[in-house]
Amino acid sequence: MKFDLSIRELARIPILLTIIYESYKSYFATKTRSVEMTASQYAKGLLLQQGRGNMSEYANNVPGASARRFQYFISESPWEYRPMIEQIQRDVMEHIGDARHGAIHIDETGFPKQGDDSVGVKRQYCGRLGKVDNCQVAVCLGYTNGSLRTLIDAKLYIPEDWANDQSRREKCGIPEDLKFKTKAEIALELIRGARSNGVQFGWVGMDTFYGRQTSLLNAIDSDGIVYMADIPSDTRVWLNLPRVGIPERKSNRGRIPTESRVLDDEPFPTEVRTIKKELDPSQWVHTFVRDTERRELWSRIACLRIYVVEDKLPSKEQWLIIRVDDSDGATKYQLSNAPLDTTIDRFAQMSCSRYWIERAFEDGKGLAGLADFQGRSWMGWHHHITMALFSMMGMMFICIELGELTDLLTVQDIKQIYEKSFARKKFSNKEVLHLLKKRHKAREAAKISHHRANSH
Repeated sequence: MKFDLSIRELARIPILLTIIYESYKSYFATKTRSVEMTASQYAKGLLLQQGRGNMSEYANNVPGASARRFQYFISESPWEYRPMIEQIQRDVMEHIGDARHGAIHIDETGFPKQGDDSVGVKRQYCGRLGKVDNCQVAVCLGYTNGSLRTLIDAKLYIPEDWANDQSRREKCGIPEDLKFKTKAEIALELIRGARSNGVQFGWVGMDTFYGRQTSLLNAIDSDGIVYMADIPSDTRVWLNLPRVGIPERKSNRGRIPTESRVLDDEPFPTEVRTIKKELDPSQWVHTFVRDTERRELWSRIACLRIYVVEDKLPSKEQWLIIRVDDSDGATKYQLSNAPLDTTIDRFAQMSCSRYWIERAFEDGKGLAGLADFQGRSWMGWHHHITMALFSMMGMMFICIELGELTDLLTVQDIKQIYEKSFARKKFSNKEVLHLLKKRHKAREAAKISHHRANSH
């Protein structure tokens, strides 16, 4: 295990964060006043918070900070968050952008809420709770390159009844020009916005909710973008293109057929889980998928050309990827419009990258206060989320900077180092370094143990 971090290197972390804050201070200058100092304090408050927090707790974390100033900064100050989001994307590209191995991922996250006054709140499915409940839902865009990951954009979903309620719109400050958009439409908007801003990626990934949105997949395909979309196990497909046509009229009675359909003598489509059971052993390839913190993940992968049922007709020909993980036997079904010459290794790389975007959500909520906003306004929500994305980016950059000195450094380590360095109970850099070494030794031991168990 490589561990060359020194006390001197640990002391650089607050300096590196200050440099990152300084490079963004122009985004917090408005026509009437600058809130750059409050912005820096707010970002520090997010990083120093342990567990769920609020503005009062953030202010208590940072000497000289004020909850009242934080409230104004987030909910009332007119600084524009979109230019800052675009700068975050450009900076992420500078550090980990890659036109082949980088990937963007569409996903959503829910924010449970009480009451009816928070912008966009209603009873709807909340992934965080795994059920329908009172919540807000955000469509998010993440970026991954190997195990490096962060969120680079997010937009609050406004349900149609909210979009049509002028009184509620005005109360929460929803922009006048904002029209109702489905989650799939918001997702496409985020993808195209990132692409036009210079975000480089080899494919876009998504979970089963978005993988079922054929309009989204078709639009992505029309844009010349490769997708890797999770789909449910009951998705129906044809292995061979069925004949489609306007059926002949069988009698003189009834309407004359005018619409094309799959002809009656063609086979019915098959659920993808049934196809998996019927595959020949020769159609599976055993391949390495990705490293985990404890061991390598290997899977059996089968790739077939299929036609999905789309409005009762066959879609364009595309790939069906079936992956069965060695570790737990879990099966994943995915669709892709990747080129015909795509290799199994490439499919394995694309197939597994959604794991890292799920980790990015854990990072955002557990380390950067992504889910902590308790205000009610549209602007306040997007201000807070932007600051959380900014904090996530900062931790990742420092992890990259110091990662050359130790093999197992994570953003969780950066968060803990920062907490220990500025906690009310003071820890010396020597003590922090000792704690970090213990964490890495335990991590290495767990990895070795799992490798041994896996080999047996």
